[in-house]
Amino acid sequence: MTSTTEPSAETPEYPMPRAQGCPFDPPPELRTLQEEAPLTRVRLWDGSTPWLVTRYAEQRAVLGDARVSADMTRPDYPRQAPGKAGSLSFIGMDDPEHARLRRMVSAEFTVKRVAAMRPAVQKIIDDAIDDMLAGPTPVDLVEAFALPVPSLVICDLLDVPYADHEFFQSNSRTLINRNSTPEQRAAAIERLGGYLHTLVTAKIDDPGDDLLSRLAARITKGELTTPEATSMAVLLLIAGHETTANMIALSTLALLRNPDQLALVRDADDPKVVAGAVDELLRYLNITHGGRRRVAMADIEVGGQTVQAGEGLVLPNEIANRDAEAFPDPDRLDVLREARHHVAFGFGGHQCLGQSLARLELQAVYSTLYRRIPGLRLAVDFDEVPFKHDGFVYGVYELPVAW
Repeated sequence: MTSTTEPSAETPEYPMPRAQGCPFDPPPELRTLQEEAPLTRVRLWDGSTPWLVTRYAEQRAVLGDARVSADMTRPDYPRQAPGKAGSLSFIGMDDPEHARLRRMVSAEFTVKRVAAMRPAVQKIIDDAIDDMLAGPTPVDLVEAFALPVPSLVICDLLDVPYADHEFFQSNSRTLINRNSTPEQRAAAIERLGGYLHTLVTAKIDDPGDDLLSRLAARITKGELTTPEATSMAVLLLIAGHETTANMIALSTLALLRNPDQLALVRDADDPKVVAGAVDELLRYLNITHGGRRRVAMADIEVGGQTVQAGEGLVLPNEIANRDAEAFPDPDRLDVLREARHHVAFGFGGHQCLGQSLARLELQAVYSTLYRRIPGLRLAVDFDEVPFKHDGFVYGVYELPVAW
């Protein structure tokens, strides 16, 4: 086991920029660091120097290690941006609190429960495509399809009025923008919290068959406090539309740039082919950026390196999912690849709660959109597409398409 490596003046800054003209690929410096060693020191915005974990096997080892903390309030937690330390519900907590709160909603996202939503999800997708086909072209696929579809799905699940989508979408954008000030993020959280607090507490006296009502019932039983339920609702609303919306648009663009792969998805009669394409695109593109963040609570060994108690760890899934040891020829998009073992949804106890719903939505989109609009094409030059290089969630701001 190697002794701890101290940071130096040459310690690279993180995050790193992508290469010009390669918006689907991780930053070249990440690949260089991955080739050199599984762990290296990096410097964050606040001058802290946590460990960057670049390889697939080491990331899974860290994410599955109970001696590693996800608690965002720990003083040595490698935070993504300035502002008050705090967590967005259970994703920034450790067990037993993490497990207690997660159990309150885990039944909502089981494979069986999510599968029952398929007809409703399919109708939302079909209606959005009908509206696009009835309108003029070109059209912005983000505004007309990629953002409304998951927003409608999560609104139906929670019973949040879709009429308020501009309000919660704009506040979500503030929270995930790297350039937002601490004051702007705090104000966005306060607005969303106040909004969801009103909806959750109203369900106490007037419940329905929806997730917010079931959270309200747990408040009545004394199983959840009102702030806990509100924070959970904010998390589910944001995570339920932002990541999937960006994935729909970015993956469509990637497929348009790889027409042979698009044809395989569009013409597939076997649902397993589409399901495999979803996982390969999740591996290849990686929507959540900035790296998962953790803190070692004890001295641990990672990749032959000693990580001491109190040291931070940053785990960028976009480079782990391009590790040739786990995915041969990793920079090639291959929708027939077996890629379900990717870490786009994380690994271990904090693995993404909503992954079954995300997979269902993406499978329904891929098996419908390209088949119903076989002539779908980019309506601008590729270099004119505005990518979200300033966000913690990656994607495109607009995607003009025609057919």
